[in-house]
Amino acid sequence: MQVAPKSNNLIVYWFQRRKPGKTVSVSFHQPMRVQIRWLLVSWMFLISAIAYLDRVNISIAGSSIQKEFHLDDIRLGWVFSSFVVGYALFQVPGGRLADRLGPRKVLSLATTVWAVFTALFATVPAGIPGALALLLAAEFLLGAGEAMVYPACNRVVASWIPSQERGLANGLIFSGVGAGAGIAPPLITYFLVTHGWRWSFWICAAIGLVAGLIWYGIARDLPEEHSWVKPAEAEHILLGVPEQPAAGPRESLRLSVILSSRNVWALTLSYFTFGYVSYIFFYWFFIYLNKVRGLDLKASAFFGMLPFLAMAAFAPLGGYISDRLSSCYGKRLGRCGLPVVCMAVAAGFLMLAMQAQDARLGSLVLAGGAGALYLSTGCFWSVTADISGRSAGSVSGVMNMGNQIGGAVTASLTPVLAGAFGWSSSFLAAAALCLAGSLAWLLVDPQRVVSGKTVKHAAPELTVFPGRERH
Repeated sequence: MQVAPKSNNLIVYWFQRRKPGKTVSVSFHQPMRVQIRWLLVSWMFLISAIAYLDRVNISIAGSSIQKEFHLDDIRLGWVFSSFVVGYALFQVPGGRLADRLGPRKVLSLATTVWAVFTALFATVPAGIPGALALLLAAEFLLGAGEAMVYPACNRVVASWIPSQERGLANGLIFSGVGAGAGIAPPLITYFLVTHGWRWSFWICAAIGLVAGLIWYGIARDLPEEHSWVKPAEAEHILLGVPEQPAAGPRESLRLSVILSSRNVWALTLSYFTFGYVSYIFFYWFFIYLNKVRGLDLKASAFFGMLPFLAMAAFAPLGGYISDRLSSCYGKRLGRCGLPVVCMAVAAGFLMLAMQAQDARLGSLVLAGGAGALYLSTGCFWSVTADISGRSAGSVSGVMNMGNQIGGAVTASLTPVLAGAFGWSSSFLAAAALCLAGSLAWLLVDPQRVVSGKTVKHAAPELTVFPGRERH
């Protein structure tokens, strides 16, 4: 074993701790220029953007699909819900796969599955018997494929990102939600006008497949497995990653242990309400502007971008604020206090927007609500990574299942409420749930790991090699 002076002992110790009993050879080069953890975060941002480009695609193409397949709003809602049901049901299995097989393989698998079923959805011919059933099946399986994406991403965050950077990292990953959904209206509208709705699905499928293949080439499950990681970055990761609740790199906590955690239930409840609100924008906002507010296709595409651009901008901002507050005042304020305030503010924007008579002003106010909501998104995923470690895929899968159940409910319930009581009732119901989600954060203890112990943030005591001083 080659040991460089001073702080390089920490790197050798880290590799020995992660792979006990193995001979470790560490080569020390010049200080790092590219930080590999942020390269991986950047690519997860891109995958997130493509996933939501794909997801909002069907909302924008919804009117064209309705005409071609002769669907009313209720049956179109079934198609939307079938995706979310598949997405919700496969959250936990997808998270456990990421814990057991590693996020590198699972994230690549996810992009392949969603690409295949996105393409198959667009090949269903109109007018054949059972066409609606085929659309439902394709959307369900597309949802099952995409379900693996964010639990796998959170598993990467738990292994690669120091605790004090997780708010920003998750904020950047989830800003891909807004970025993908934001570019979808003009991009998909272009293909709708020039080539028809089916081409937008086929192009999204191809982009997703390419992104997944590149991810498999550049990613590794753990920092010590990546030949591009330099000692300085390895030391930084080690000092900031909390001690893991699970003992081995491929172990995962039992589901019964996860479900016995009050933290998990509180996060899942709050994320249910988060999902209910956010899916109104993903599935119904474009249709609401076009059919209810009376905007034409191009104006709907422009104003339909605004909530998603707000999400893209405010998700990393919220993550950065959360990290700073956590460093200065502790995680109780930085990870829990921030979403209490942000979700309450989002509820206020939703209620205020219903008072706006002008469609464009109402769109701006609703965009403010979407941005305020997404200020909190990094907190959800940072807390699950902190309290679950190497079981982050499974724990975040449980939490995100709640989010998708909320999305499935809003996909079907929104048109029912709108038809019975008017569209204002749909947004007011979302505002009430958003307030409930804000209050649920008061039950979360960010220092309590899922196994019931207190999170340890200090680096382990190191063995100092003879003749070397600790640095």
